[in-house]
Amino acid sequence: MQKRLIILGGNPETGVLVDIAVSMGIHTIVVDPNPIAPAKKNATESYEIDGFDVDGIVSFARKKKVDGVLVGVADILVKPYWEICKKLEVPCYATEKSVEAFCSKDGYKKYCEQYGVKDIPGIYLMRDSDYEKPNNIDFPLMVKPVDSAAGVGNKICRDNEDYTATVKKVLSNSRKGVVLVEKYMDRSCDDMAVYYTFRNGVPYLSATFDRQLTRLQGDSSPIALGTVYPSKYTEGFVKDVHPKLCTMFEGLNIKAGVLCIQLFVENNAFYSYDPGFRLQGEAPHIHLAHINGFDHRKMLINYALTGKFGEDDFHEQNDYMMGGKAACSVWVLLKGGKIGSIKGLDEMKAHKNVHFVVERFKVGDTVKEEWVGTERQVLYRVYSAGESIFEINQTIVDIKNILTITDEKGDDMVIEWLKPWNTADYIFN
Repeated sequence: MQKRLIILGGNPETGVLVDIAVSMGIHTIVVDPNPIAPAKKNATESYEIDGFDVDGIVSFARKKKVDGVLVGVADILVKPYWEICKKLEVPCYATEKSVEAFCSKDGYKKYCEQYGVKDIPGIYLMRDSDYEKPNNIDFPLMVKPVDSAAGVGNKICRDNEDYTATVKKVLSNSRKGVVLVEKYMDRSCDDMAVYYTFRNGVPYLSATFDRQLTRLQGDSSPIALGTVYPSKYTEGFVKDVHPKLCTMFEGLNIKAGVLCIQLFVENNAFYSYDPGFRLQGEAPHIHLAHINGFDHRKMLINYALTGKFGEDDFHEQNDYMMGGKAACSVWVLLKGGKIGSIKGLDEMKAHKNVHFVVERFKVGDTVKEEWVGTERQVLYRVYSAGESIFEINQTIVDIKNILTITDEKGDDMVIEWLKPWNTADYIFN
């Protein structure tokens, strides 16, 4: 009998998860309040139900006699996912402690302090707080809601007037009514991330990658232009931070799931921030499936239906150094406006080193001005792999030369292109 799975969330990245479930022969039901949410396109069924309506979804799931529930690529839905699964008594990789630790910036800061993991210096303000600038942190400051993701609501502040107005505005984007005020880690810092797999209570480091950011968008949160795998900081991370994180994971009693953690690196010191206890928009799992042979999407789908996460030979396939190969994701970021023309998409897809493309817009779609400075401005995420960093850098140049995206006036809509990486940093012994 065909298994029935509810997937929470409807964004384009979740749509890829839906496609995988459908290809596995699963009756897939997407719930999202947006009637034209991209993830609904290929689902077996879809409904306009808010992912935060826990009791409504529980009642709906019982009526539909579903076998499991899974959250998509949406940080804010991890907590309701856990609550829904708990009431339905179906498998769930999240737990009360892990939700507290990884689904809000204040919770993560608390656990970092408890386990000696260095994070970005900062304070929390609530709606009834005194909004005075913290004395121990100098401008510029980053102000962000504690319960947002993908850069939504984040802003860099450079003076007192801007700071006070921003805190009041950003509080309105927080369901909790709490904002985090942090030291702004500027262009002197490098940006990296690590990606873990938890299987039977064992944390496996599955990938490390460096991020290149655009800083051409004023005081909005910097957005990635692309990534490269493995990170040039892998050895230092494994030595200095990984053991502390593993102690934290043990304390949180995490048994299954995937987790991404971003870090700034300044003078060889690691500052941890922004965990994501779910599949990522960056989608390291796409590279891992292509190079290492295991697919986190299939693993999570099977877990939701059976309670088993991955195969017994997972530890043999897992290799955060990717067998000596290199991988890269190119993010194509657009300015605000209506897309008039896209040229070169099919040629890019046919490139020998391109193995997957996530498409978020098409000709005729409008990128709203308020999306600029968030991940909603991403047109494509292009996934490439090669035998070396030299192949990766050539592919980056090729993609830039192949693709042309213009608005209705014929003006270029790409904000900035990913630059080739410094080859000397990515030749590992």
